[in-house]
Amino acid sequence: VQLQASGGGLVQAGGSLRLSCTASRRTFSSTVMGWFRQAPGKERDFVAAIRWGVGNTYYADSVKGRFTISRDSAKNTVYLQMNSLKPEDTAVYYCAADRNGLSFKDYDYDYWGQGTLVTVSS
Repeated sequence: VQLQASGGGLVQAGGSLRLSCTASRRTFSSTVMGWFRQAPGKERDFVAAIRWGVGNTYYADSVKGRFTISRDSAKNTVYLQMNSLKPEDTAVYYCAADRNGLSFKDYDYDYWGQGTLVTVSS
């Protein structure tokens, strides 16, 4: 499976961006799709995840209430709507797929997109 992420860019603090991640083939209902991010000099951190089949969503505390993860099954695409962006949200954002169930750890994910850079200016 190949994942193609897009939607990053430069935005002012308080602004919004929507990231997209499209899978090259149909995503199975048992798959969990996640978004992670990696700021310069830091480890890659969990941001949000969604169970593809039932649509349950999970968020890191740092983005809860500001970010929304969703999916469009017909398009094999997962989205990350990011509102009220802060400079500390600046990072490369990665989408990933976990075939084996919910995890907040990047090493549990099987497939990764190429990353898209989000820069939030103050």
